[in-house]
Amino acid sequence: MGFGFNFMFILVIVPATFVLFLLWVGTGRRSFGWALGLIWAAVIALVVFSLSTQAYFAKVELKKADYYGTYVVHREMFAGEQADWQYNTYRFDVTAEDSIHFHVTRGPRILRTYHGTISTVMPFSSDRLVLHMGTSSHHILEEQPTIYRDSNGFYLVFHSRYYNNVFFQKGTWKPINE
Repeated sequence: MGFGFNFMFILVIVPATFVLFLLWVGTGRRSFGWALGLIWAAVIALVVFSLSTQAYFAKVELKKADYYGTYVVHREMFAGEQADWQYNTYRFDVTAEDSIHFHVTRGPRILRTYHGTISTVMPFSSDRLVLHMGTSSHHILEEQPTIYRDSNGFYLVFHSRYYNNVFFQKGTWKPINE
């Protein structure tokens, strides 16, 4: 639990429990017992609710194997003609053999492929993708990607000197239906 809950627990709930218990035992009135039970039922409900929502809304923690797959441009991030063109022009694969194959395409046809390898580093609780592209690389792959995580998954953002940010998500390339 957080600081606010701990602060309230120590300064409000514990003293209130002590006072209500003494009043209940001293006077024998059932209303003090009910109040005591109600306070603790609320505390237990709050703890259960907090733990269940925390598990539901927590960011996904990535491992190296989570990066394996095919990536396409995330067109919903900045929808429009530029995103559609990028979607039809770039995609890449990360394989279980720690390889990356970045494809420059024209729709379904692959025009050129840039090959490299991947590794991961773990600066915090989640693995971070690191690309090793060698000397000949594409401008999208010149900098390491930024990984954005949420409770549903993750997406990668590459900085390009020509397009600024290019967003990729896991998925299979499909023709765009106009």
